[in-house]
Amino acid sequence: MEAVTRDFFLFLSKNKTLNHLAQNRGSNFAAGKIIGGTDFASSIAYIKELNEQGLSVTVDHLGEFVDSPQVAAERTEECIETIRMIHREGLDSQVSLKMTSLGLDIDRELVVANMTRILDEAEKLDIMVTIDMEDVTRCGATLELFKQFKKQYKNVSTVLQAYLYRTEQDLKELSRLNPFLRLVKGAYKESPEHAYPDKADVDTNYMRLIEQSLLAGNYTAIASHDENMIEFTKAMQRKHKIPLEQFEFQMLYGMRTSLQQELVKQGYRVRVYVPYGMDWYGYFMRRLAERPANIAFAFKGMTKK
Repeated sequence: MEAVTRDFFLFLSKNKTLNHLAQNRGSNFAAGKIIGGTDFASSIAYIKELNEQGLSVTVDHLGEFVDSPQVAAERTEECIETIRMIHREGLDSQVSLKMTSLGLDIDRELVVANMTRILDEAEKLDIMVTIDMEDVTRCGATLELFKQFKKQYKNVSTVLQAYLYRTEQDLKELSRLNPFLRLVKGAYKESPEHAYPDKADVDTNYMRLIEQSLLAGNYTAIASHDENMIEFTKAMQRKHKIPLEQFEFQMLYGMRTSLQQELVKQGYRVRVYVPYGMDWYGYFMRRLAERPANIAFAFKGMTKK
């Protein structure tokens, strides 16, 4: 049943008609509930509200698979301006982005040039930029870019997906760089050739990766709403006396808000992923596909306020 639910929401995420309708009619409804706003400026008030609750933030301008150098340049400028606004407003916020939004599918030199401009600004203002992971066909290229940037910049991190077979080895290689890593289960539809088809195997691998990353001394973000993974991380921390400053929990804006606040009260660092922009529909459907329990969390979030 879970596989059927996952496939259904992944199918909906790619429906162009529904995506168009959501952009035109649903963006204002989604703002302040599952996305910050339709642009970064309109998201600032929501970010400040989260900061006041003791929650850190990472923001992401929704939209990927850019096939125009001009659009990639616009996304680059927008990201640089977002970094500057975070600094000016004194927000406790980082930035997340996808390499395809900067031209990965167009030309490698283009994405390197665009990302270099972003990281130059992020380094100057001391704001972390996380390179989000995409589907398995872009995983290798994304990690190679991260390795290249990590040699030059401090404020760059990336994401690893527990459902991919390759991730354990990727983590071993990346740990040599003393990285900041976000660990997720994975939200794209991949074949059994590349990814664990069974949830139980994904969960087992996710716990293995959490342990591996923390014991390697990496700063690790455990990005999950799954309380089993959260409790596993807490137990790991107690058993190995891992400093609380070495890891954080990350959750989606509008989902599990009470759990986020409870973790903060317990002394854990929690970062909320706040996407913004018009292309929110595909993002939302992928989050529902990622874990069936998210459906209930999302409905609660969409009906608040």
